[in-house]
Amino acid sequence: MISAGMDCGAKTTKAVLMKDGQIIGKAKVVTGFDQKKSILEAWDLALKEAKRSAGDVNRLCGTGAGKNVVKGALPGTGDLANDIKAMARAGKFYFPNARTVADVGAEEGRAAKLDERGNAVDFAVNEKCAAGAGAFIEAMGRALETPLEEMGPLALQSDQEIPMNAQCAIFAESEVVGLIHRMTDKRDISKAIHDAMANRIVSMIRRIGVNEDVVLLGGVAYNPGFVEAVKRQLGIPNLFIPEKPEFGMAVGAAVLAAEGA
Repeated sequence: MISAGMDCGAKTTKAVLMKDGQIIGKAKVVTGFDQKKSILEAWDLALKEAKRSAGDVNRLCGTGAGKNVVKGALPGTGDLANDIKAMARAGKFYFPNARTVADVGAEEGRAAKLDERGNAVDFAVNEKCAAGAGAFIEAMGRALETPLEEMGPLALQSDQEIPMNAQCAIFAESEVVGLIHRMTDKRDISKAIHDAMANRIVSMIRRIGVNEDVVLLGGVAYNPGFVEAVKRQLGIPNLFIPEKPEFGMAVGAAVLAAEGA
């Protein structure tokens, strides 16, 4: 059986094809103004990588901010899955012992506590306007005139503790500008930015309860400064991160499709 998951997110759209529990194709494209176009492009690329045709796919499940567009763009789409359900299944798929999973993408962060079957028994979602998503680090990087990919490694070079407002990106940016004017080292400012964002995500995780084997999904999992800040604030030695964490929700949707979601 071949199942597929399509995650139409705020920044990127991901498609995943699975056969008998193994990923056989995946693709990621930028989500532009035309979500339908992005969905169809990701779908075609994933099919090509899997060397399959659309007719070979038995079930397809959509998720993400644009999940309703998925259903319109791909008529074979079955039920749609909310972000929490897809994220929970992805955590279980990647790491069977997972009981806590967090997903931090460009525009939103979320966390869920799982049971032994991979069902979410509790969850929390970060407010979109708060400093708990990847766009926050990107915006602060512009203020520091530092490329996004350099922000995480830069933060790892500091051991300073500088409090920063984590409730609003606008206020935080003002604080960054103030630190720049006070000639604060960029490394220390970058660490403060990552600490502030991690604090938002860790607070969210703590609300649902921290269990062993904490899984981190989403594109922000590539950021070593953020990962280190989360581990430090949670007081755990390791976070479980799959090889391609940005495909987490699409994988979860594909798992749900295989289950007949």
